[in-house]
Amino acid sequence: MSATPAKAESTPITIAQAETTTQTHSAAPAGDAQGAAAPAGELHTETGVAHGEQPGKGVFPPFDQSTFASQVLWLAITFGLFYLIMSKVIVPRIGSILETRHDRIAQDLDEASRLKSEADSAIATYEQELADARAKGHAIASEARDAAKAKAEAERLKIEESLNAKIAAAEDRIAGIKEKALADVGAIAEDTAAAVVEQLIGGKATKAEIAAAVKLAAK
Repeated sequence: MSATPAKAESTPITIAQAETTTQTHSAAPAGDAQGAAAPAGELHTETGVAHGEQPGKGVFPPFDQSTFASQVLWLAITFGLFYLIMSKVIVPRIGSILETRHDRIAQDLDEASRLKSEADSAIATYEQELADARAKGHAIASEARDAAKAKAEAERLKIEESLNAKIAAAEDRIAGIKEKALADVGAIAEDTAAAVVEQLIGGKATKAEIAAAVKLAAK
């Protein structure tokens, strides 16, 4: 009997298996001394799915214990690179920006303090000049008031002297007029008395008797 060569049975691959399969290895891993080829239809994937296991029941790659070492290594490398970038590039640049802002704020505060000091000095100078001007104004007003008062007093004294002189002159004139009037009254009284005596007694009295009688009546 002639032997019929055995044919390798091919495993049918469904659409679901094709979608979940990421890499098919056709050769044996490096280090295999014999270099034997993998059996036909056997699939090796990075998802850790064993031969004959359903693809939907594989392990999620980050949770695969067989890749923890490489994951930790790449995490350390990534963290180291991130730390170097942060420490050498980002942190110095942020520090420089913060230092610049700090210096600018300090300069602004110094400038504000200087301007405040100048404003306070200007206000103090203005208030001092205003007080001096007020004091000078009060002094000028007081001097003017005193000068006006002295001038008014001098004019008043001058007017009073003039009025006193006029009053004295008027009194002298009045006294003269009064004396003249009294002299005239005495003469008129003597004449009147002489006429009355002559009418009453039919005789004439002497002028000396009539003057004495008038003076006695005036007292």
